[in-house]
Amino acid sequence: MGVPDQRLTDATFADLALPLFDQLYNFAHWLAQDAAEAEDLVQETYAKALRGFSGFQVGTNFRAWIFRILRNAFLNSRAGLKPVPLDENVEEPASAAPSPEAVLVAQASRDAVREGLSELAVPHREILLLCEVEEMSYDEIAQVLAIPVGTVMSRLYRARRALRTVLIGKLQGGPHGL
Repeated sequence: MGVPDQRLTDATFADLALPLFDQLYNFAHWLAQDAAEAEDLVQETYAKALRGFSGFQVGTNFRAWIFRILRNAFLNSRAGLKPVPLDENVEEPASAAPSPEAVLVAQASRDAVREGLSELAVPHREILLLCEVEEMSYDEIAQVLAIPVGTVMSRLYRARRALRTVLIGKLQGGPHGL
């Protein structure tokens, strides 16, 4: 039997949690759409994570664990907020619409993307942020959202499609045209 990784077994809560502060705050800010509420969510996340740290299992993904605490704190802060059901059985026809990346490159406008993200439903916004901004793997996202990996892929596809639709509407002179 090998010796457990001493760095992980000797790690304190601060060693694991403090390097994630900026990432947690950015995710909270995108979810809440308010700086003060994001600060409160991060503070609540750290408090809950610290209280539950003794139950954290060494060898599991701390980053996914603390992001899940943040997400649950956000959902709990929204009394009655329920996940938006996504119809998993809808077949999408292939379209000639440009990809989100092509739209972004063509316009080179971070403001448009930020505005587009803020218009998405929370489930779409959170999965895009976890994948594209936080660069989490599908497995990590599945842990944070407590869903199967296949559902992560499906929701990510739908979220990208929703963002593409919003951005194309803006480019074509929608209500907030560029």
